[in-house]
Amino acid sequence: MNYQTKVMNEMKAEGWKVIKTIRLNENGFPDLMCLKNGKVVFIEIKEANDTLKPLQKYRIDELIKLGFEAYCLQATKGIIYPI
Repeated sequence: MNYQTKVMNEMKAEGWKVIKTIRLNENGFPDLMCLKNGKVVFIEIKEANDTLKPLQKYRIDELIKLGFEAYCLQATKGIIYPI
């Protein structure tokens, strides 16, 4: 099982509706949009050897400025951005 699937399963087990953001009209958005009790959390998922791209950092920062919770999780490290 890859890390994204693991995170999705964990969020679903906690009662979140998890949506994979495969293709949007703008690039760089986090992989997952999680919804629960009127709250939205955006999560970028990285496998252990993958890196966060500058556009992905920009999008996370943009979402945070708009008032959303957004971050990047990396396998074996947890939250790697923002720190």
